[in-house]
Amino acid sequence: MSGSTRKYNSPRREREANRTQQDILRAARELFIAQGYSRVTVSDIARAAGTAVKTVYVSVGGKSEVLHTLITSDVAGSRASETVAEVGRTTDLATAVGLLARSTRENTERFETTIDLLHSTRNADDAAQQTWERVLQEYRGALRGAAEHLVDIGGVAPHLDVDGVTDRLWFCFGLSAWRTLIDECGWTYDEAERWLGDQAVAMLGAPDPRTASRTPE
Repeated sequence: MSGSTRKYNSPRREREANRTQQDILRAARELFIAQGYSRVTVSDIARAAGTAVKTVYVSVGGKSEVLHTLITSDVAGSRASETVAEVGRTTDLATAVGLLARSTRENTERFETTIDLLHSTRNADDAAQQTWERVLQEYRGALRGAAEHLVDIGGVAPHLDVDGVTDRLWFCFGLSAWRTLIDECGWTYDEAERWLGDQAVAMLGAPDPRTASRTPE
């Protein structure tokens, strides 16, 4: 008989630990949004979640880890990879852009509070800045995957390379585009989705302005 001890993991204990973690994250999200990330302490989070400070550290970590976990869990639920795969099956610019417009609209609408949290905390400390940069990198990386496909199928103007297409997709569908139209201009999501999609098609399919403006001699 082996002298080793088999580790036993109680399903009930795991469920309780997961529920505690979700309570902590939920409380933290509400506090960060209501009071501002910089003003919230781990003690505040523990109190709002109905648990001990030590439990917050064991379950999630310090305040910066709590923020990182909140953001990354939402990013994981954004279906970005699935959208890039769907775009990869398209054969024309309009269909691909329509998918991007709909997907980025749905994510922006679904994770509106998370995006607000990102904007409000990005300069709070180094950890928050790193989280902001990581999200933007992943977001832009997904758009770059779509850009590579559009260039491969010849769906964009010939003068545009992958970098140029990525830049234009970021201009139309990045976080700032939606925030400007929805929050600052008061547009509806339907209006923003249609207009940004139209702009993306026009920008990506337009000839090079440096040559289009030349008149034959």
